[in-house]
Amino acid sequence: MKKTLITSILAILFFAKSFAQETKIISDCTVNYDISVQDPKVDALVQKAMAGTTKVLYVKGARTRTDLETPNFKQTMIYDSKTDSTIILRELGNSKYISYLDGNKRKEKNKKYEGIKFTKTNEKKTILGYDCNKVIANLTDGSTYDVYYTNSIVPSTTEYEYQFRDLPGFVLEYEAEFEHGKTKVKFSASKISLVPVPVAKFDVPKTGYRVL
Repeated sequence: MKKTLITSILAILFFAKSFAQETKIISDCTVNYDISVQDPKVDALVQKAMAGTTKVLYVKGARTRTDLETPNFKQTMIYDSKTDSTIILRELGNSKYISYLDGNKRKEKNKKYEGIKFTKTNEKKTILGYDCNKVIANLTDGSTYDVYYTNSIVPSTTEYEYQFRDLPGFVLEYEAEFEHGKTKVKFSASKISLVPVPVAKFDVPKTGYRVL
């Protein structure tokens, strides 16, 4: 009995050590994503509107900030996993809006991702030096998306992207839909910086925004 217990403990320690060697928790990083339209038949006006669109993700401990900017629109989402709260800042022309979401409101906003299932594939690719596994995201409305994630690194908070909260790694490439499902676009990580993110990135403006 004693020998069996010791063997079990050693096995657990070996597994923990192996996991620690293979997976690194990233608590401070900045990730830039390139965005490209996937449908070659997309309307020229939509293609023009999407040109120059950028996405930047900032991770710092329990908080994340995501900046999505198009030529005509800017959105910033600040998420705190400790309080399960989200602040959304939007700029459209000269108009500025701010929204506050608690956990329930956030869940309602992302209800289309409830019940999402990921189908494993044998496909892999290397993104920024990280080996990534491909999975297919299956939504309950029948739509599907390709997702590539690496389990070599894991963000310190995984729920910044609601639909990917259960994936065991860092998503470095994925598909999404814009224009109410009319346009499929691809987000591909183009740069990862492990330089500490300034705390000021998570400051919320006190004035100048209309509450929605």
